[in-house]
Amino acid sequence: MANSATASARAAEPVPRPSPDCDALCALFDELFLASENTRLVKGGDEPVYLPANAECPEHRIVFRLDYAPSALHEIAHWCIAGAQRRLLPDYGYWYSPDGRDAATQREFERLEARPQALEWLLNEACGMRFRPSIDNLDGAAGDTRAFAAAIAREAAAYCINGLPPRAARLHAALAARFGGRAVLRPGDYALQRLLEGGG
Repeated sequence: MANSATASARAAEPVPRPSPDCDALCALFDELFLASENTRLVKGGDEPVYLPANAECPEHRIVFRLDYAPSALHEIAHWCIAGAQRRLLPDYGYWYSPDGRDAATQREFERLEARPQALEWLLNEACGMRFRPSIDNLDGAAGDTRAFAAAIAREAAAYCINGLPPRAARLHAALAARFGGRAVLRPGDYALQRLLEGGG
């Protein structure tokens, strides 16, 4: 039987909701950031990518896969963390090694991904959605999934204590208001155990 503290924590968790409509998500993002950051959220890509403005398109674009809200929130998390100079480069100029990574390369991938996936977790919660860490390496070494989840949980708790980056804070508040998820950031809500039990 669960102890009273565990039962209370579970009772306080928001009931997971269906993924938000992606057209509504794109409209909300564009309302927040098109004028101020010249950036649109675009659904329907074969692969996720960030594309800075160029001669063919005057706006920056965050492209996410198909019609899939979790892909959108993952890509938005990277955008919220990237600095101004990074946002002038395709995919922010970040290192990326495709699926099939060996163990050492996977460890480096997980080190770099812990912070954006922590922010992704907070954004999912603001939408009332569950979050599951992504090792993104189905054809390669599995890595230490518990250590990766623990790193994500530490970063999420740190965001709760230290605050979100400005664009992330603005988006988080708007998502919670629009989709009815978790609005208040409390470190205890982002415990490792939640990830280990099947998703935050």
